Amino acid sequence: MLPLAAPPRSICLVRLSAIGDTCHVVPVVRTLQRAYPDARLTWIIGRLEAKLMSLLPGVEFITVDKRTGLAGVRALRAQLEGRRFDVLLHMQLALRASLVAACVHAHVRLGFDRARARELQWLFTNERIAPRVREHVLDSFFGFTAALGIEGRVLDWSLALPDDARAYATRLIPDTAPTLLVSPCSSHALRNWSAERYAAIADYAATRHHMRVILCGGPSPLEREMGAAIVARARAPLVNQIGGDTLPQMLALIGAATALVSPDSGPAHMATMVHTPVIGLYAATNPERSGPYLSREWCIDAYDAAARRFRGKPSEALPWTEKIESPGVMDLVTVEAVREKLDALLAARNTGRGLLASAP
Repeated sequence: MLPLAAPPRSICLVRLSAIGDTCHVVPVVRTLQRAYPDARLTWIIGRLEAKLMSLLPGVEFITVDKRTGLAGVRALRAQLEGRRFDVLLHMQLALRASLVAACVHAHVRLGFDRARARELQWLFTNERIAPRVREHVLDSFFGFTAALGIEGRVLDWSLALPDDARAYATRLIPDTAPTLLVSPCSSHALRNWSAERYAAIADYAATRHHMRVILCGGPSPLEREMGAAIVARARAPLVNQIGGDTLPQMLALIGAATALVSPDSGPAHMATMVHTPVIGLYAATNPERSGPYLSREWCIDAYDAAARRFRGKPSEALPWTEKIESPGVMDLVTVEAVREKLDALLAARNTGRGLLASAP
């Protein structure tokens, strides 16, 4: 049990989803690799998320397809039969993830503190990280390394991008002309801005700043419909790549761009991995908890205004994990506010000032 009497020889992490949260896990893995260079690391992860995170070297990935339900859990149990780990890091607050964690045989089963261990997570662990309140999600994940006695953090998100991903980005961004990427959709529709407002920003970027504007995103019907609606409303020419790439290709494209505009979504956190500043659109969720880790200076933060309008109280009075996914909430993010952030970001870029904050 904790503290560990000796460095662990094998560590298993459970974090199935989503893309943004798995991005937060990468620096934790890097920190574990530095502290325990001889340990074998295994990450149980969602099938979609593995398409990107499998580029992380030195890690064994075991995928779980959540669509298979209990059949997938039984298959995982059979796959892990006979294996033992020194440490399990149970990093997801969901009953589905806890059922997955139950398939892992480990001496130390480390989870969140009792106050944060929602959905009965505490029943599936025998050790807990130190209690903390009002932390960014990434900071909360570093509670696991701290509980193991590891000092310091390795804030390295880098992945080994394949050649086809780099070539894809170069084809779309072949030069140093400023490029604005717009990833318009979260998987939660009520976190999304309107097509009219995205089109207004695209037009402003193209006409005021002479930027190339590219739309990016996944292949879901929601995203494809949003992309088509933005193109139909924009006056400036846009390149619509929504649904046209793989996750590694999208990561390379984000890395080649000048900036990304996005609501609270996976691409906003992918941008942190490749050091691209994000103009985040936040009203339904709190950017201090779930914003792009190094770009919070550039986020539009309408969360307090949303709390006052839709909950009748300031954001400080809400639970830290509260989401305000109400119709009309994203209207609190104005076009003018995004224009001002884009102006400021490009001005900082042109004067050579650092665009990304130092890690807190």
